[in-house]
Amino acid sequence: MDLVSNEIERMAENGTATFANPGDYQAGIGDASVELIVTGGGDFNARLTWLSLRRLHVLRASENLPRIAFLSLSPALAFVSFPARAGPPLTYDGHGLQFGDVVFHSRAERMHQRTNGESQWGLISLPPEQLAAGSEALTGLKVTSPAAGRVLRPPRSAAMRLLRFHSKACRLAETRHELVVKPEVARALEQELLHALVNCLTADDGNGTLKKRCHHADIMVRFEEALTAHSQQLNMPALCSAIGVSERTLRVCCSEFLGMSPMRYLLLRRLNMVRSALQRAGPANASVAEIARSYHFQELGRFAVTYRTVFGEMPSATLRRQPRRSSTDHGRSSQ
Repeated sequence: MDLVSNEIERMAENGTATFANPGDYQAGIGDASVELIVTGGGDFNARLTWLSLRRLHVLRASENLPRIAFLSLSPALAFVSFPARAGPPLTYDGHGLQFGDVVFHSRAERMHQRTNGESQWGLISLPPEQLAAGSEALTGLKVTSPAAGRVLRPPRSAAMRLLRFHSKACRLAETRHELVVKPEVARALEQELLHALVNCLTADDGNGTLKKRCHHADIMVRFEEALTAHSQQLNMPALCSAIGVSERTLRVCCSEFLGMSPMRYLLLRRLNMVRSALQRAGPANASVAEIARSYHFQELGRFAVTYRTVFGEMPSATLRRQPRRSSTDHGRSSQ
């Protein structure tokens, strides 16, 4: 491969993929570990579009069902996320985002993101040293990742400019992927996006970095760690003891961040695990009862009713259905 071809390969990778189940989808989001819990019924469908330039990585995600996601961001990169279209609000760590808001994440941040219906959101990441150098060259100010995640509310013109360039980059990745591997196109896209991004990151806070919100965010991270560490079914006193908070405090935090009680979230988490296992299995080599009991559902009649209420079908129907495939349309395969 000659030097020009090497440069093209290095400068831009792009593609788009559709996903038919949450497990494949959460694995496809690069540079972040994602745990997804679907909270509404129906068949899950999602689409990811990505574009990797020399320094910037651009992602757009579209989803059709309400869900809660617990994300752990890579410590090697600076991250910015935002709602990519007007519609049902996207909630970040208990803060309802307006269309035009931008979340400037802390390094290696772990946080909850919640949707109430169909949603579309964007993510831009880049090495922190590139953000600092680029922002200093453009504005004279060296922008670095905050100590705690910040919700920024830039002027409408700056926010719309970022959204426009983000949409343009994703549209090219979807429809003209052969164009964005050209070095001059990749450089131009990167400069447009970086300039628009820096203008947004110098805006005022939309909610400030409130000490109370940061404290609640820390409790919610410990909550997720406790759920992961204790595979057995936890009751409320045991859960609070593992986290080191009172029941009232945990209920307040879960209502703020998740929109539901701790035990409701734990139930939905287990139901999602069962659904994923049923989708992977086949009726010839697994049974609903066997899978349900492996996730601590002992009363199978009550389990089936709850499952149907949440997902809109009986667990036996999920088990009988042929697995639905995810697909990559072009570009590199999902990560």
